[in-house]
Amino acid sequence: MVQAFLIKYAEIGIKGKNRYLFENTLVRQITRALREVDGEFRVSKEMGRIYVHMDGEYDYDGAVEALQTVFGISGICPVVIVENIELDNVKKELVSYVKQNYPEGKEYTFKVFARRPNKKYPLDSMELNATLGEAVLYGCPWMKVDVHHPDAILTVEVRDLVYIYSVEIPGPGGMPVGSNGSAMLLLSGGIDSPVAGYMISKRGVQLDAVYFHAPPYTSERAKQKVVDLAKIVSRYSGQIRLHVVNFTDIQLAIYEKCPHEELTIIMRRYMMRIAEKFAERDGSLALITGESIGQVASQTAQSLLCTNAVCTLPVYRPLIGFDKQEIVDVSVKIGSYDTSILPFEDCCTIFVAKHPVTHPILKVIERSEHKLDDVIDALVQEAVDTAETIIVE
Repeated sequence: MVQAFLIKYAEIGIKGKNRYLFENTLVRQITRALREVDGEFRVSKEMGRIYVHMDGEYDYDGAVEALQTVFGISGICPVVIVENIELDNVKKELVSYVKQNYPEGKEYTFKVFARRPNKKYPLDSMELNATLGEAVLYGCPWMKVDVHHPDAILTVEVRDLVYIYSVEIPGPGGMPVGSNGSAMLLLSGGIDSPVAGYMISKRGVQLDAVYFHAPPYTSERAKQKVVDLAKIVSRYSGQIRLHVVNFTDIQLAIYEKCPHEELTIIMRRYMMRIAEKFAERDGSLALITGESIGQVASQTAQSLLCTNAVCTLPVYRPLIGFDKQEIVDVSVKIGSYDTSILPFEDCCTIFVAKHPVTHPILKVIERSEHKLDDVIDALVQEAVDTAETIIVE
C-alpha cells in the first residue's frame, strides 16, 4: 500500500480543451504550498486526476493544512493505492482499510461506491459494488450496509492501479492562482482590503500590492502590520510584491490646498493614480480595493464614481455588496482579523475631515485638485521613485 492524496477540483473540469493549462497551474501551486511541509512530496497528473504522493515519513496535518490554502482544490482525499489489482487482493486490502479506519468497537454503516475507468477489468461497477461490499460484511461484521445515509462511503476506483478512500476534506475551491492574470491590491491595515485580495486571488488572479505610508504620522509598527497582513494573504495567493509608498508630502499638500471636506476623496484619487502606475509597471491588469457601497463617506456611489474617474485600468471591488459582518467573517476565516484590529493607524485614518463630503461632484473635485497643479506632479513622481518594494511570501 502507498499513501497519497487524491486532489479533486470543480470548475477546472469544465474547461474543455484548455483544461490541461489549469491543471498544470494547479500542480505548480500544490508544489509551492508543500515546500515548507516536512516530508517528500511528488505531485502528478494521471488520467484526469491529480495526486500528491508521499515518500516516507511526512507531516500529515501540515500537508492537509497547506493543501487547504491552494485555490482550485475542491476536495482532498487521503487514499490507499493498491498495486496488485487482482480481485482477491483488492478485497483483502479494502477489508484492511476498513479495519484501520473504522475499527471494531462501534457499529458503522457503509456502502461501496466503485468506479471502473479501466474497462478491461473483468467486473463492472455494479458487480464490484456487490463483491466488495460482501467482503467488507464478512471481514468486518460490525459494519452494516446503508446505501442511503451511510457513515462511510468506501470509494474504490479501478484504474491501472486501485485507489481506495472514504474521506474528503474540503478545499478552498476557486481557480488556481496564476490562471487569470494579475492585479494590484490597495492594501491598508484595515479589515477589508486583505479580504478583497483573498477573494480576487480565489478567482485565479496573482496579487501584487501597494501600501501608503505616512511617516512620522504613522509608525513603523503600522507598516509592519501591513507586511504581516500581506504574509497572511500570501499563504493563499503566493508571493506578493508589496510597494510601500511614502504618502506624507502628498497628504500635507492636499491638506493645505484643498477644501477639508474633500480631503478623503482627493487623497483616495491620488492613491488610485499611484497604484495604477505600479500596476502598469508590474504588468497588472486591474486594481483591487476593499470598498463596500455606503460603508464610509469615501465609499458612497458618488464617491466611487469620483475615484474611478482617475483610472484607466478596471477596478475590482469584490466586497461591494457585503456588509461589515460578512467581511469580518471572511477575515476570521482566513486568519487576518486579529492582525487587522491591532491599534496601529495607517495614513487613511490620520488626515480625516470632521464632515467629509458624501455626495461629491466630479467637476467640483477636479476643480479643487487644480489647486495642487504647481506641486503635485513632482510629489507623485517622488513618491513612486522612492517607494520600497518588499517581497512577501
